[in-house]
Amino acid sequence: MSDALYLSLWYPNLRLAGLADKLTAVLGAFAVHGGDARVYAATVWPVNWSESPVFQRVYGRGERGAEPRQAVEDALELLHEDYAYEFQIGWSLWELETAPNLDPRWAREPRLVRVIGFGPLFDEGAYEQDGHIRVEFGTDAAFLDEEMELDATAARHVEENVRQLVELTAAIEKGSGATARLLWSEMGESLAQRLTARLGLGN
Repeated sequence: MSDALYLSLWYPNLRLAGLADKLTAVLGAFAVHGGDARVYAATVWPVNWSESPVFQRVYGRGERGAEPRQAVEDALELLHEDYAYEFQIGWSLWELETAPNLDPRWAREPRLVRVIGFGPLFDEGAYEQDGHIRVEFGTDAAFLDEEMELDATAARHVEENVRQLVELTAAIEKGSGATARLLWSEMGESLAQRLTARLGLGN
């Protein structure tokens, strides 16, 4: 069963004014590790997730997208302690394509990843559990799809996806100066143990 995959990042003594630089560094890491160089969209959420956005801008894919620093500056013009700042950016992984009457085939498919920076008072201090910045990768099926038969070809693509994930998270941590990070899923299990067990099936 697939699950949602997250990366939470914490920074020591982070002031709200310093959030922009951290978000820019996180978004900038994607271009080097299988992602887009430009941001697709930016949204600002007030108070909690049940409220309507106070700012939303869709820049577009590819060259129409915004440079990370520009997108962050646009959104953080509305700088409040009880706001959350969401950015969507493209990231490509190997996915198994299946279609009626066609043999399954592997292809690099783009997905939109959400990068969210939390003000300290948003959703009653959600950052304490979720991180000052949280990256939402979407489903973990590209890394852990237990329903997929893991033959040599599948194992190679899954391993490449995992390597890309590990390199991206390490680059994000180093580039943004995070002092703590947690790669986790909603199931609450150890992702590293699940990955080890899953890839071990291909040996």
